[in-house]
Amino acid sequence: MTDIDQSPVADLKGRKVVDPDGDKVGTVDDIYIDNETDQPEWLAVTTGLFGSKVSFVPISGASFVGDEVQIGYAKSLVKDAPNAEADGQLSPEEESRLYAHYGQETGTSGRVSDTKGDTGRGRVGRDTSGPETDDAMTRSEEELQVSKETRQAGKARLRKWIETEQVQMTVPIRREKAKLVTEPITDANVGQAMSGGDLTSEEHEVVLSEEVIDVDKRVVPKERVRLETETETREVAVDEEVRKERIEMENEADPKKRR
Repeated sequence: MTDIDQSPVADLKGRKVVDPDGDKVGTVDDIYIDNETDQPEWLAVTTGLFGSKVSFVPISGASFVGDEVQIGYAKSLVKDAPNAEADGQLSPEEESRLYAHYGQETGTSGRVSDTKGDTGRGRVGRDTSGPETDDAMTRSEEELQVSKETRQAGKARLRKWIETEQVQMTVPIRREKAKLVTEPITDANVGQAMSGGDLTSEEHEVVLSEEVIDVDKRVVPKERVRLETETETREVAVDEEVRKERIEMENEADPKKRR
């Protein structure tokens, strides 16, 4: 068994509380300290189903038994203790009723405060502007939450039409023409030369031909055209006001020192 007064207050929080018979009373939720002596005065013990109730037990006479805190009062006495709000501070009236219930003399007339948010013994701050919270303020600020959505920006379409243009080109063509050729009588052609009459009148003709241009047109595929999309990225500036909380410390002068 270890004297509880020799251990830091923070070591008590969260420990199982038992009475002198070893029956479980609850769990240490907080320790309330006398504001004048800075000494631990009360254990705030969560009791009841699911720890829904807080009962105050004098810390005097309590001791460590292994990992548990053993108090000097029966479980039934703790269960019937006067109600006191676990709001961070016991008023003198609440403390007097508790002392009377446990059969102790009333302690100091100063108030008793809890140690929530404190790592050891001492006083902690209290919220003077609203409900009791703890010894610290939470500073918050707004942050920009920028989201993007896709919307229709326009349409693109393919349109095909027919236009006419003049095409000029040069095409070579061939044409026959007659020319007079005179050849001497030789042994090779003398037979042909003597085959007709001696002196006759006759005509001989040759058909002349020429190439003419015949223009025709046909449709020939030249290329394929289609639409595709591509994405380009650009930077867009976002300008918006956000609110931020600020915290500063104010020191109030001692009225006795004011002129």
